[in-house]
Amino acid sequence: MMPSRSAWLVMALVLLFGVEAWAEPPATIELDAELRERCLTVIRAGLTSDQFWPAMHAAEALTLAGHGDEVLRALASRTAQDDQQQCGLAREAVRAGDRRQIHALLEILIKPGSNGHIHAAESLFKVAEVGDGRALRAALAQSEDLRLKLMAAAALARAGHPRALDDVRAQLKHDDREIRKVAVWILGQLGQQSDIAGIRACLSREDDALARAYCANALACLGDAEGKRLLAENLAAEDPAVRTYAADFAGYARNIDQQAKLAALLGDKKLDVRVRAAQSLIALSLPPSQLGLPIAIAKEDLARDVYAATAEHPRYSEGSIAVLTDGSLLFATTEFVGGGADHATARIIARVSRDGGRTWGKPRVLQENVGKQNVMSATLRRLMPGRHDGPLGLVYLVKNGPNDLKAYLRISTDEARTFGEPILITDAPGYHVMNNDRLTVLTSGRLVCPVAWTDDVHKPGRGHFVSWCYLSDDGGRIWRRSAGQVDQPQRGAMEPGVIELNDGNVLMIVRTQLGHVATSRSTDGGDHWSEPAALSVKSPEAPATIRRIPATGDLLLLWNNSHQPGAGHGGPRTPLTAAISSDEGQTWRHVRNLETNPDQGFAYTSVLFVRDRLLLSYYVSEKGRISSRFRSLPVSWLYESP
Repeated sequence: MMPSRSAWLVMALVLLFGVEAWAEPPATIELDAELRERCLTVIRAGLTSDQFWPAMHAAEALTLAGHGDEVLRALASRTAQDDQQQCGLAREAVRAGDRRQIHALLEILIKPGSNGHIHAAESLFKVAEVGDGRALRAALAQSEDLRLKLMAAAALARAGHPRALDDVRAQLKHDDREIRKVAVWILGQLGQQSDIAGIRACLSREDDALARAYCANALACLGDAEGKRLLAENLAAEDPAVRTYAADFAGYARNIDQQAKLAALLGDKKLDVRVRAAQSLIALSLPPSQLGLPIAIAKEDLARDVYAATAEHPRYSEGSIAVLTDGSLLFATTEFVGGGADHATARIIARVSRDGGRTWGKPRVLQENVGKQNVMSATLRRLMPGRHDGPLGLVYLVKNGPNDLKAYLRISTDEARTFGEPILITDAPGYHVMNNDRLTVLTSGRLVCPVAWTDDVHKPGRGHFVSWCYLSDDGGRIWRRSAGQVDQPQRGAMEPGVIELNDGNVLMIVRTQLGHVATSRSTDGGDHWSEPAALSVKSPEAPATIRRIPATGDLLLLWNNSHQPGAGHGGPRTPLTAAISSDEGQTWRHVRNLETNPDQGFAYTSVLFVRDRLLLSYYVSEKGRISSRFRSLPVSWLYESP
C-alpha cells in the first residue's frame, strides 16, 4: 500500500526538520485505540470550532497525527479577520503540506501597517521557512520592534544562522517581562545545554505564574529535570493559560510519565487545553524524529548516488533539483546512453523523493533527445522571484554538432507533470554552453541565462570561448543577448554563472585556464560587463557555483580547491570545497571540503536551500564512469569548524 500524502509529509519532516541526535531515543507511549480516538475526536472538534486560534492549534495536531489532507480541506472553508489570523491559516496550510502559502507569510511580514508582522515571523519559524531571507534579515537588523526582532532571529536560527540566537540570549535580562518570555520560549526550542543556566536565572527572578511557566517549559525541553517537574505540576494549574502551555510543551519535552494527566485534560473545560493535551499524547506516541520539532534539528549528512552509472548508462551528470509545492523533491539529470562523451546520445530524466532525499521514485523522461547528438545540462527553476508556487522552468541544451549547441526553455504550470512547448533562448549560430542549474531570477523578475560561446568546439584547442548572458523580462517568452561579454586569455571565459549582489549589481564567475575563477560585474541587470578580475581562490579548469545563503545573506562558493600548473585541466576535480563570503565575494572563509577522494572527480554542482538544509547534486567520476549524487546536509555545517 502506498503511503498517504500525510504519511509522506511526516517522512519529509523527519529529514527536513529533524533527525534526533540522541544515541538512544527516549521511550514512547502506546496509545490504545480508544485513547487515540478520543484524542482525534477532541482535535477534530477543535478544528471545526468557532474559536480561531484553538482551531489552528487543532490543525497542527491533526497534521501531526497524519491527517494533513483533512486539515487542508478544513482550512479551505475558513476565512481570516485580519493579518494575524491569515498567518495562522497560511502557517497550518504549509505545515499540512501546501508550500504555496509560504508567500502569504512573507508578504505579511513586509506589509506596511500590518498587525501580522510578528505572527508572520513566528509562523515562518514554526514551519522552518525563510524564503530568500531578506525580509527576515531586515527584521533581525532593526531595533524598533524587539518582539519582531526576536521572532526573526528564531526563524533565521532554525534555518542555520549561526549567530542569530545571540540576540535572543541577550534579552533574558530585559526589563520587559513579555520580551523575556519570548526569549525563553525561543531558547527552549532552539537552545543548547549551555542555555539552561540563563533560563534558570530568569526563572528565579519571575514572580508571575505564566512567566515562570514559560521558563519551566523551556527548561523541560532542554532536558532539565527541575523544568520537567514544574511542567508536570503546571498541568494541574488553576490558570488555564498555564495549563495550556504545559499541555502543549509536555509533548515537546518528552514528559512520558505524564500520560495519565494529559489524558485527564482531554476533558478540561478549556478547548485549547483539550486540544494541546491531545496533541501531546499523539506526539509522545511518535519517535522524536517524526515530530518535525525545532528541538530536534537535523545534523545528518545524507548522500545518495541517485543515478549510479552502469555499462548501458556510463554517465549521469549535470543535474538540478526543485522543491514542489507539496514538499517533494524533483531531481533532473542527464542520462547518457552507450558512451560518456559530451556528444554521446543523452536525454533529461527525473526522479521524485517524498522523504527529503532518503529514497527516490522511478525515473521518468522530462525531455527526450531531440538533437542530432543529445540533450543535456538541466536547470529547474521557479521563474517568479520569491514565489514557491510560480511557473517551473526547465532549461536544457540541444546538441546537433560541434558548431550547433542551443539552450531552450520549457515551462510547467502543473508542478512538472507536463511542460509547454520549447522556447529558444540562444538564437545565434554557434556552440552555446550553459551549465546545469544556472538560470538566475533577479529581484526585478528578469531571467538571466549565462552562456559561454564559441563558433566551433572542434577547432584546434577546442575553440575559444567568450561569455555573455541571455535576458528575458517577460517570464521567459522573449530573449535577447546582452550587449556586453566577458573574455579571458588562452581558451577563454567558460561555463559562467551569475548571482545578484546586495547592491543590485550582478556578479559573473567564469571557468578559466589561469588557475583561478574569474569574475565580472554588471550594473544594469546583466546587460553590460566590467573588465574581468579574479576571486581570491585557486582553481583548476573546472566550473564553480555561487549562491546566496538565505539564513545569513552570505555567499556560498562551491569549487575544486586545487591547482596543478601544467597538468591537464590544471589538475584533478578534487576536492570539492565550500567556502563562505560575508563581503560579497571579496574574501572567503569557513573553507570546508565536501568530497576529498583523490581517485574521484566532483563537479557540475546544483544548489538548493530547503528549510534548514542545503541540498546539492554533483557528478562523481571514477574509472571512466560518472554518477549523479544527491547530498543533503544542515546549513549550519557550512559554519562549523572542520
